[in-house]
Amino acid sequence: MANLNPSHATKQLLAGYCGIIFGSLGIHKFVLGYPAEGLIMLIISLVGGYFTYGFTLLIMQLVGLIEGMIYLNKSHNEFVDTYFANKQGWF
Repeated sequence: MANLNPSHATKQLLAGYCGIIFGSLGIHKFVLGYPAEGLIMLIISLVGGYFTYGFTLLIMQLVGLIEGMIYLNKSHNEFVDTYFANKQGWF
């Protein structure tokens, strides 16, 4: 089990809410410390959204919404183990 500190609880809430609200931009990935995954989501949303008339933007928003709900529904210990100790980048 990973070391628990108060910033993990803050990051869990912030990442969950950012995933739900700004999911298509990948901000929740940057909050958790996954810049590569966040950049992938941002590029797919903006560039892909331009060429597909917003379809990929909607897909990325759905992915962010699902990830945000997953973050908020996990227990604190499970969240820390999954995203900080094991470094699971997606879902």
